[in-house]
Amino acid sequence: MGKYINPFTDWGFKRLFGQEFSKPLLISFLNDLLVDELHVKDLTFRDKELLPPTKDQRGIICDVYCETDTGDRFIVEMQNRWQPNFLDRSICYACRSILDQVDKGRAEREDAYKFLPVYTICFMNYMPHTDEVSKFRTDIVLADKDTKAQVSNKLRFIYLALPLFEKKAEECETDFEKWIYVLKHMEALSRMPFTAQKEIFKQLEDYADSHRLTKKEWEAYENSLWVVRDNMACMAAAEREAREKGHAEGRAEGRAEEKKAIARNLLAMGLTIEQVAQGSGLPIEEVKGLQ
Repeated sequence: MGKYINPFTDWGFKRLFGQEFSKPLLISFLNDLLVDELHVKDLTFRDKELLPPTKDQRGIICDVYCETDTGDRFIVEMQNRWQPNFLDRSICYACRSILDQVDKGRAEREDAYKFLPVYTICFMNYMPHTDEVSKFRTDIVLADKDTKAQVSNKLRFIYLALPLFEKKAEECETDFEKWIYVLKHMEALSRMPFTAQKEIFKQLEDYADSHRLTKKEWEAYENSLWVVRDNMACMAAAEREAREKGHAEGRAEGRAEEKKAIARNLLAMGLTIEQVAQGSGLPIEEVKGLQ
């Protein structure tokens, strides 16, 4: 076991970002994430247990109510895993947070559809093999297609693809980059960096120290860690199977192209279709198509 917990286990993620005692960590992270955009003064968790209703929503901290220093309020959902159709799922979860705010019994009232903005922040610790994201940080807003001007602040998505963050500790310039470096490498760190530069990292060091866990906390963390390892093993097996399938398909395609090349050469030599079919191993109908 490393000195610090893995923040991307369900238990570790909720310990650092989903508990009342560690609330300052989440406030600091959000302010560094949204620097020059807004400043979170306080936040509350809707569900103290923070357990999603279905298994595929594990790794989600739901409905964190935030208040800014200007009195504005918004809701944050934090997601901590990659799943198939990840972007589609994150949109569904955000829409659920919006629908939960709508007063369906008062649809005729003007204020029935007034709701707080929903910010969905997704840690993508495993990269999907799709074109969903192509850079470390992807910010999505509701904007006009032509002018690019934002037309509503009610939906906001921020995807953080950690495998694409490649800066070393000494290369991190902003507080947000320091957060990402620490979270990405935390389980392998022997000491917490940046504690002399930013006070909150001393607090993070205390909460993330695996040696300070109680026996009950340790057991819960260890169980969560095994789930992550099982998921990684399953993903690795699926990737290996896909590669092997691709190689097999490639070899089959190569053999088919080789037979076609032989057939074309035999046709050019003036052999009959039947002779070409026999010599190349292709069906007669396919040989006819090559004429």
